[in-house]
Amino acid sequence: MTDQRTTLHRRRLTALAAGVVTALTLGTVSAVSAHGAPSGGAAVTAESSPIGFGAGTTGGGNATATTVTTLAAFKTAVASNSAKVVKVSGLIPLSGQVDIGSNTTVLGVGSGSGFTGGGLRVKEKTNVVIRNLNISKPVAPADGITVQKSTKVWIDHNTFSADRDHDKDYYDGLLDITHASDNVTVSWNKFANHFKGSLVGHSDNNASEDTGHLKVTYHHNWFSNVYSRIPSLRFGTGHFYDNYVQGAETAVHPRMGAQMLVENNVFRDTKVAVTTNRDSDVDGYAVLRGNDLGGAATEISQVGSFANPPYAYTAEPASSVVSTVTGQAGAGKI
Repeated sequence: MTDQRTTLHRRRLTALAAGVVTALTLGTVSAVSAHGAPSGGAAVTAESSPIGFGAGTTGGGNATATTVTTLAAFKTAVASNSAKVVKVSGLIPLSGQVDIGSNTTVLGVGSGSGFTGGGLRVKEKTNVVIRNLNISKPVAPADGITVQKSTKVWIDHNTFSADRDHDKDYYDGLLDITHASDNVTVSWNKFANHFKGSLVGHSDNNASEDTGHLKVTYHHNWFSNVYSRIPSLRFGTGHFYDNYVQGAETAVHPRMGAQMLVENNVFRDTKVAVTTNRDSDVDGYAVLRGNDLGGAATEISQVGSFANPPYAYTAEPASSVVSTVTGQAGAGKI
């Protein structure tokens, strides 16, 4: 099986270097719009739909877009569960969080649009796409984005940031996925200057709700000067591939029985790249392959069983990740 997977990955990478866009289907889950190889002439192309556990998320689809420039207009535009595309033009200050309805695409205009001071919440909803936003300094208890009790969410090409000048609890999480949320893809985002990056599963005491859920894919994200939770995952199943992590204390952290496949990532100036045995009474599980640890330690108390994700994807080699991710992650790159 290992030899077969290696051969398949090589074939995919060869096709990508030639600029071929591949559509691969496995069961009911598709990987659409693959990436050009970053080291040569082929350009990297943003996906038109998510790869990973969030595959099939369409948001507002082809609905006619509404452009908003004020917080009041944004709240009105995103409230319903009907299919809609809402474009945010400009940087809008807010406190707390704005609730997003189902079947919604929220899309920033240009490279400088989004929200500061608070964030967005997807609670008990489905089929939501959030792309190309700048989300900064979400003062606690607000997260930059919160996903709760929701399914099919794609968070792509956003820039999340705060600062590390305040106490670690002054801001809350940049992206938290909790309360049995499922089928989420987090791709091509930049997370910067923060203590608590991305929490998946909020409590060790939430097994009855979370077990069997919290299936998340993180790929091609850039974590710069984020102290920890890159991500922290309880109870769920996570795939973390082709990400670039700089300046972390502890990065990937499965616990409370969570399973993580950690594949082809690059870590720099990081103390612990992956740990399974901190902060909770029950350890997590991890499978590592193809990573460039850059001297970071690993603390793997339990090797996991999640090594073959149930969807088609292409993991580019770690040797090209820094170039690809620093060039293409964050707002303004789609």
